Amino acid sequence: MNNLTVITNKLRNNGICLVLSFILLVICHAPLVTAVQAERIKDIASFEGVRENKLIGYGLVVGLDATGDKGKAAVQGIINMLTRMGVTLSSSDLTTKSIASVIVTSTLPPFAKPGMKLDALISTIGDAKSIQGGTLLLTPLKGPDGKVYGLAQGPISIGGFAAEGEGASTQKNHPTAGKIPDGIMIEKELLFSLGNGKDIRLFLRKPDFTTADNISRKINTELNGLFASAVDPSSVVMKIPEQYDGNIVRFITMIEKLNVEMDMIAKVIINERTGTVIIGSQVKISPVAIAHGSLAIEIRERPEVSQPLPFSPEGSQTTVVPRTGISVTEQKASLVEISGITLGEVVKALNTLGVTPRDLISILQSLKASGALKAELEII
Repeated sequence: MNNLTVITNKLRNNGICLVLSFILLVICHAPLVTAVQAERIKDIASFEGVRENKLIGYGLVVGLDATGDKGKAAVQGIINMLTRMGVTLSSSDLTTKSIASVIVTSTLPPFAKPGMKLDALISTIGDAKSIQGGTLLLTPLKGPDGKVYGLAQGPISIGGFAAEGEGASTQKNHPTAGKIPDGIMIEKELLFSLGNGKDIRLFLRKPDFTTADNISRKINTELNGLFASAVDPSSVVMKIPEQYDGNIVRFITMIEKLNVEMDMIAKVIINERTGTVIIGSQVKISPVAIAHGSLAIEIRERPEVSQPLPFSPEGSQTTVVPRTGISVTEQKASLVEISGITLGEVVKALNTLGVTPRDLISILQSLKASGALKAELEII
């Protein structure tokens, strides 16, 4: 019995050791697994026919406190409107600075119905100083086809203020642009069509061959059949299954919820105006040595006044002689080897240089020119 017990304990301990070894093996190899970025189809693509449309209109803002247009264009516009209402006035009967000509814009969302309300954006087109406290008169908003789809009217909110005196002025935000929340009433529905009844297309917001193929594979796996195919990097055509005939909304809802693996290109975005650098997760740097230094030139000017002595001859004048001092400082730099396969390694390698964002932009451009930067460099 004792021998059997010893053998059993050894087997049990060996089993535990095998399990622990397996766990350690999994833990050691876990960092080697690359995280896959998955997004909903709803967030990376849109269906054919589901799109926004722009609206625009010309309007008049009244009720301004002498901050409106100085010209006669706004006055003539209000006179034309009053004439259509049966009121006859001349340009001398109106105060020009109480009226402003404006452009009203908005975005008509997909499947908007009559009676729905939208926000109106108001922008002056004349020399009005401010539209604070003004009211927009009834303004028709037209689409690209010239048809009226909405009517805008109401008091304007500029989200700030402007005040001016004889010797000083103050301003917050832009007093010549404002907004009317829910100031547009939709009057006409824009016709939309979701496919042709047999199939429907899906458009990627950022075209990519791999992502389009992943979407078609994911849809075919979910529907257990060949229903989707990638036509090009920006579109996927889907056949509507029989069970969704007459209920395309449910079919679209099911497709939108699917998570798809996205393939991101290696890209570095540089904004030279602000010194901002954005590095994508796929960026790699081949082993390369960098030496980066800076040159600083400082110029100091100090004026020295030469004053004539007492009882100097007549005609002596005080003169100012500039004294200029120039100093040059050049920072010493040594070669630093950098490389990186993952984003963390790239960031760590670039941080070892200890440079400013402005210098980092120059280094990245040089790395791209040398071929060491394995990424697309985009300057905005």
